[in-house]
Amino acid sequence: MNISAASHTESSDDVLKNARFIQDVRNQVATVVVGQDEVVERLLISLFTGGHILLQGVPGLAKTLLVSVLSKSIDLDFSRIQFTIDLLPSDILGSQILDQKTNEFVTRTGPVFTNLLLADEINRAAPKVQGALLEAMQERKVTIGNETMSLPAPFLVIATQNPVEQAGTFELPEAQLDRFMLCHRLDYPDPSEEREVLKRNMALGIRKEDRGAVVNT
Repeated sequence: MNISAASHTESSDDVLKNARFIQDVRNQVATVVVGQDEVVERLLISLFTGGHILLQGVPGLAKTLLVSVLSKSIDLDFSRIQFTIDLLPSDILGSQILDQKTNEFVTRTGPVFTNLLLADEINRAAPKVQGALLEAMQERKVTIGNETMSLPAPFLVIATQNPVEQAGTFELPEAQLDRFMLCHRLDYPDPSEEREVLKRNMALGIRKEDRGAVVNT
């Protein structure tokens, strides 16, 4: 299925095929991530419509795992950038480095050159660094030095941010917020989902123990 361009004249067979594809993706994600069905739906909407999404919530809600599993389910490239106060724009976009052998500048692309980009805790970086994504999100292009390069298609930014009241966070600029089509607030799993997470973790621990000792005494 080609998700980089949608057809405006879909037959009933195409609709059924796309519906099965979406359900297969949801089922695949559910084998790894417990709950968060609404988030998966929002992510798929963003992916198929070409809009970026901002996820709000505290750490520990499987945001990184969710995006990683989604990218593997659809066979897309995935990159993750952990935003920190000392992050530089070149850490996102790439830079030009002088080749000592040829005495020429060589462009080295950054992690933004991917299909699914997880901008983790985006509001922990300074506004100048957050602004490095503006061109990429709006035009699907990146300028490094005097060279402008197109990003792979599809290109989707999935940004996460912690509550603003937490220490070490910055307000997202209006220009940055305007680039997101959807904003979704993540909640903690309900008791039944927490029990399922515990059950899976216990089963994982048993499987590890069944491998036997690494060193015999």
